[in-house]
Order: sequence, then C-alpha cells, then structure tokens
Amino acid sequence: MDYNSNRKKLPLPEYGRNIQNMVDHVMTIEDRAERNVAAQTIIDIMGNLYPYLRDINDFKHKLWDHLAIMADFQLDIDYPYDPPKPETFQEPPKKVPYSSNHIKFRYYGKTLELMVEEAIKYEDGEEKEILITLLANHMKKSYLTWNKDAVEDDKIYKDLEIVSKGAIKRNDLDLTETRDILFRSAPRKKQSTGPSRGPKKHRKND
Repeated sequence: MDYNSNRKKLPLPEYGRNIQNMVDHVMTIEDRAERNVAAQTIIDIMGNLYPYLRDINDFKHKLWDHLAIMADFQLDIDYPYDPPKPETFQEPPKKVPYSSNHIKFRYYGKTLELMVEEAIKYEDGEEKEILITLLANHMKKSYLTWNKDAVEDDKIYKDLEIVSKGAIKRNDLDLTETRDILFRSAPRKKQSTGPSRGPKKHRKND
C-alpha cells in the first residue's frame, strides 16, 4: 500500500498532492520557455481551486509565491513578481507585546479601575454621587459573579477605597441587596406547559 505518510511531505497541503506533482514535474523540464508555460498553467489551476479569492489584493502574487515555496525556491523561471527568499521563512516570529498593567482585583477588571480614576476627577455633586454608586454596585455584581456565596457591603467599600487609592471613602452608598443580584443572575427555568393534548373526541349520542 502507498500511504501518504510514506510520501514526500507537502509544503502547502491545501493545494493537494496532484498540484505538488505538477510542480515537481516542471522542475525536470530543461527548456526555460517550456518551464515558463508549464508554470503559468499551474498558476491558473491553483487559482481555479479558490475562485472566491480572486478579488483579494495581490491574489496572483500570492499564487506565484506559493509556487516558489512548493518548488523549494529552486524553480528557475521568469517570475512576474520577485519570488520570496528562503531566509524570510527562517526568521523567528516577533514577540507579542503583552500588557504589564497590574490589576489590584482581577474579579473587578482593569476597566473598573480606569472608570474609578475618571470618577475621581468629577467635581463633587449629584453626578459624581450617581457615578460612584453605579461603580460600587458594579463591583458588587462582579464580586458575586466570582464568589456566589455572599459579600458584605463593607468589603465593597474597602475595595473601592483601595482601587481609588484612598480618594473615595464611603460606607453609605445605596447598594443592591445581594439576594437581588443573585436572583437576577440565576438562570431562569423554563416553565413546563405539560404534554400537549389534542382536541377531545366527542362520542355521538346513541
């Protein structure tokens, strides 16, 4: 049996082994002009495999690059574009920059900390009071999402003080009751309507 596992590994498996065999055959053609014609034929076939990609910018360029890759960069033809170099694919990937922001309480999230920073900048008044109350209630809801048992309001007040770096010290906000938050977040059970029954059949009077 001729298993694929015993065959040459495909550089670009998405084109299949038949296309790879065509590329391998082109490599054996001695006449340059004939190689150019054969390479163009392969490009046309490769394009027909993915017709929905024809509108993508540089689609033809990508096909010629793929041909060069499948030929292991050894195919000597008149490329319409500069073919890629092997060194391009040997470069190590660039490191992804990760955020180094320190989050004091992960269950509140970084966005909450940023919103608290903005709330501190507000002038004292009704608008600031409403904003602080909303943030505190959001903190309580987030905490209960992380720990569904319970949370004392004093815990929220203390965390709010820590997050605000001491700028917000409160213990008199109108916080939603824990049971109400848990009730709203609990999944609702579908009410069973019972088995459907068809219309009753009436017996004819004798």
